[in-house]
Amino acid sequence: MNRPEREAAARRIMERTPPPLPPGLHADVVRRGGRILRRRTRTRRLLWLLLLAGVLAFTVWALTARPWVEPPSDPTPPSIGW
Repeated sequence: MNRPEREAAARRIMERTPPPLPPGLHADVVRRGGRILRRRTRTRRLLWLLLLAGVLAFTVWALTARPWVEPPSDPTPPSIGW
């Protein structure tokens, strides 16, 4: 099949009338779309909540452990026997 034949076939396909849709398809699609949107919203809220909890836990840990403070140095042991 060469290019003009392919173009003619594509034109014939596009000029045909689309087949009729089943009667309840639109309602099913709208219901399913709403369910998907609610699920995405719930997932997004859960992920934000987990991120907030992680930031809060890290902040509490950092304030109690204070990892930026240098630990106190231990004194050197006495030098006996020199």
